[in-house]
Amino acid sequence: MKEIGKIWMNGKLVPFKDAKVHVLTHALHYSTAVFEGIRCYDTPNGSAVFRLSEHNDRFFNSAKLYSMKMQFSKKEISDAILKTVKTSGLKECYIRPLAYYGYGTMGLTPTPNKVDVSIACWEWKEGESKAGKLTGAKCKVSSWIKIDPRSQPMQAKAASNYANAALARMEALENGYDEAIMLNLHGKIAEGSAENIFLVKDDIIQTPPLSAGGLGGITRDSVIQIIEENGGSVIERDLSRDDLYSADEIFMTGTAAEVKSVAQVDKVIIGDAKMGKITRNLQKSFSDVTMGKDERFLSWLTFV
Repeated sequence: MKEIGKIWMNGKLVPFKDAKVHVLTHALHYSTAVFEGIRCYDTPNGSAVFRLSEHNDRFFNSAKLYSMKMQFSKKEISDAILKTVKTSGLKECYIRPLAYYGYGTMGLTPTPNKVDVSIACWEWKEGESKAGKLTGAKCKVSSWIKIDPRSQPMQAKAASNYANAALARMEALENGYDEAIMLNLHGKIAEGSAENIFLVKDDIIQTPPLSAGGLGGITRDSVIQIIEENGGSVIERDLSRDDLYSADEIFMTGTAAEVKSVAQVDKVIIGDAKMGKITRNLQKSFSDVTMGKDERFLSWLTFV
């Protein structure tokens, strides 16, 4: 990672290399942290953060679900995000706000500790999200079951949730696939390791409801709104592995992934193994929105 700019920590911008925490930080031991992943795009009209308000709302909601008393307001965090991006000098970047129970008292109960907040940004590269952008990604239905919402709040973007996701992602990669698809305890599709999932059958776009265990993705919501604004619709219903295997198209959405195509699930080829028409059109539509080319969604962009 290139150490560019500074990292915002509890109200101060500090040099990238000096943004450190104590080894006894509570979150490091007990995963008591929540975070966001946000994109800043280099548009023709300047650098713009995508759906900053919605990401910030989810950030604070995640903190609330973990009884975190934030020491900063939503406006202070929004301003800090823009300030951190501006200080970096990057025209396009990935932004990571993080709230976590810090150093103080050790033990399972986190609440005696102060909630620390940091904001970092770094140069954007396709990396793990590259598969599925030009040609379809190969996905494996994971042997790891998605954490049940009765175990911990799945609508919190919490660090602890991603240990489960990391196991699924590593299993997929070790078996020659690009990404994992996770089932819930009832055998229904939840989401990918870090993306929401959609399928197309007979030109009907479908996606699992959030009650299946997936995170309420900002990109998921964006894509649904784009589809509806363009005169289409999305059906939310429980989906099985059979639905994936018989789909005409499958695509995944996420901050890093944006809109990516799936060409294979397990050993089953999806459609003709090429990116489908609906997926390709959505990729283009979503790109137009993030680049400020679609005036209907200009309110989603916050210029730096």
